[in-house]
Amino acid sequence: MNPSAPGWITKYGSLLVGNVTTYSSFDELYQEHLEHGFVYGIHLKPPHFIQPEHELGEDEIAKINLLNTLYFCFYFEKGSSNFEEFVSTVFNFYQELDVGKISFLNKIMAGNKTVSQLEKLIDSRIYPNGSVFRKALGSSITNSLLYIDVLAFRSYLSKVGNVKGKAQFLEYVTLSLAYQALNSKQAKEHDEKLIQLLKASLSYVDVDETDFIGNYPEILRQDFSRCEADFLLDFSCLAVWEDNTLDPTESRFIFSIANHLGKTKLEGQKSLQNVTRFFTQNLEKISYLKETNLASKFYEGMTKNVSKLILRNSRRLKKELSESKELVQLLAKSTTKDLDDEERKKIQAQLLDVFKSIPSLAIFLLPGGAVLLPIFIKLIPKLLPSAFDDNRVGKG
Repeated sequence: MNPSAPGWITKYGSLLVGNVTTYSSFDELYQEHLEHGFVYGIHLKPPHFIQPEHELGEDEIAKINLLNTLYFCFYFEKGSSNFEEFVSTVFNFYQELDVGKISFLNKIMAGNKTVSQLEKLIDSRIYPNGSVFRKALGSSITNSLLYIDVLAFRSYLSKVGNVKGKAQFLEYVTLSLAYQALNSKQAKEHDEKLIQLLKASLSYVDVDETDFIGNYPEILRQDFSRCEADFLLDFSCLAVWEDNTLDPTESRFIFSIANHLGKTKLEGQKSLQNVTRFFTQNLEKISYLKETNLASKFYEGMTKNVSKLILRNSRRLKKELSESKELVQLLAKSTTKDLDDEERKKIQAQLLDVFKSIPSLAIFLLPGGAVLLPIFIKLIPKLLPSAFDDNRVGKG
């Protein structure tokens, strides 16, 4: 399954056959979300029953995780596995959340509620403030507050109150607790990155008009559902542990949060153990915590995303390249020796002609897109496998 190409939701629907009972309850699903990072706003693994054929990016895993979780919330609440009904329900949910206030989303919400439109809607939730070009360069972020969509969807399915108000309040409480966690620390400089990440992910609260420094005991005097209380406690643990340390002041803060959410000290300790285990096992995989200089981070992001573009379009690339023997010869030569100026100009012109025939590679044709060509030339001999179609239904 390829979440960066059309048809991935239909492919997901086909994979559900035989896997509808893969989770016995929402609690089991939530436990997987803790282990894979979704609750913490980090996406390292897709659902266990989905076996990707190639490495997925965090944004692609986020798409699968969001869709999968919304589906099983629907399945558990409605007792129905009807995929068309599920798609329609998700559209109605986001319409009630008023995500259509953004111009391009308004066009999606106003159109037919098709699977292809749902793909665009899911994509918009993964990158709340991103652009196509920034995503292609690896400089946009994945929505770190995506789990709030899940909690709001559960409220929507249960017909509990104002769904948009619920989403706004959950965002407000989550960011407020993150601020409180930062204030509980003895060393705070490193943790500002988490606050910046959360602010960039806000969808329902205006960051410029909201005061997040409030009295958290009063904020938590609300009627939270059990899954909402679990999320708020686990996310608070992320906020205090994010700098790889946990001092006594932070532990007391977590036990206080647990108490105000109606949970025991033992449950607070378990949440701390969960986040400690997750970070201990996955620290090197969490990109926003890596201390790299800006140039290295930018190049790493571009390399990762150009690699993805090559993999996702390998079938068409192979066909186009096979029709240009000189280009293939030049690409092969570039792997063993440097090209002269004339050869570099030839390879650039011929590659741009190839990109014109493949819409997904239009990024190379945009102003500044030529800076990606050296990365493309370097990677293509390694990353151009046999032809395949990731989202063909019936393919394993």
